[in-house]
Amino acid sequence: MSSVIKLADNSGTVRRIESEEEALSVARALAAQFESGASRRDFERALPHEELDRLSASGLLAITVPEEYGGIDVSNAVLAEVTAILSEADSSIGQIPQNHFYILEALRHDGSDAQKRFYFGRALAGDRFGNALSEVGTKTVGDYNTRITPDAAGFRINGRKFYSTGVLFAHWITIFAVDPAGRLNMAFAPRGTQGIEIVDDWDGFGQRTTGSGTTILSDVYVPADAVIAHQNGFERPGTIGSVGQIIHAGVDLGIARAAIKETIGFVRERARPWMDSGVERASDDPLTIAKIGDLAIRLEAAEATLERAGHKVDRAQVSLNEETAVAATLSVAAAKVLTTELAIDATNILFELAGTSATRRSLNLERHWRNARTHTLHDPVRWKYHVVGNYHLNGTIPPKNGAL
Repeated sequence: MSSVIKLADNSGTVRRIESEEEALSVARALAAQFESGASRRDFERALPHEELDRLSASGLLAITVPEEYGGIDVSNAVLAEVTAILSEADSSIGQIPQNHFYILEALRHDGSDAQKRFYFGRALAGDRFGNALSEVGTKTVGDYNTRITPDAAGFRINGRKFYSTGVLFAHWITIFAVDPAGRLNMAFAPRGTQGIEIVDDWDGFGQRTTGSGTTILSDVYVPADAVIAHQNGFERPGTIGSVGQIIHAGVDLGIARAAIKETIGFVRERARPWMDSGVERASDDPLTIAKIGDLAIRLEAAEATLERAGHKVDRAQVSLNEETAVAATLSVAAAKVLTTELAIDATNILFELAGTSATRRSLNLERHWRNARTHTLHDPVRWKYHVVGNYHLNGTIPPKNGAL
């Protein structure tokens, strides 16, 4: 039987998930609730505050907490599948915890024991960690203008962040900033900390309700024990990037599943056969059947690759060295390529097979394409082809960063 613990604000209780099977079951139950309102939320850009509270209370946000800190440390294959299940129902909700789990993996890698006990404990209590990472106007996405400087017993942070996915819903704002030595740090600040301004200005045409707005940091004070040397995690073999990327792949897989389900339903129930097909029903059109078969086969391949990649990340976490970390990186890159391409193709083919009537604005079916196109812009897959090819052809070890 699942146990419960109190939220810090006493607003409810948090389920303590005890097994991977329970995690999957809980995800499916939540997805069934989230799916019914997904189109409306996208159409109206109604932010899913209530849904995120339910996600916190479900216990799913703590499933990667290590066993020694009170969690069950699920397989990364399960983490990816939980993400896919939620994303099939509502891909914005599926994406919002991506940074939360990335942050917990970074904490696992480089946090002190005291930091792990505290912040993993907060995750078990249902707290959500949002990211203040990406910036605009820098030379590359890996460069940062936000600075963290020593101040008495702690630090001050100044800067401006864009694409702050999930920060509108977060209990903790996790800020990435460069110190005077040019090294990247990760700092935790409770929501409401003086000097943090969160602006709800995300206007992307897809993933509309992820809350990916701007975070303005004006002389924000953080104590020394709230800061982790994040760059350390990329100066040795690790799984921070692999965990972050496998969740992104799970989001894309969920979008593809949703689009394929919509396609099958529309073709069966509403589409008309082409006049030259010689069949009575659109579902009997041999060209349509072949297209659905192609999508189903590619979906099977993507699911299998994602599961295999998750187990390779598991092995790297248990026996971490250059060999296991590289194997995880390459496998996750393959999964990200397959899920990206499938999500984009499936959301296109939806309209090809369903026909003009599927483009009616009231149906809002184009949200799947908008979501796929927007989310798959994360970490371009053209570079994943290069990384994988360069390793196999020239033996070049993949770069160590959060995008791999």
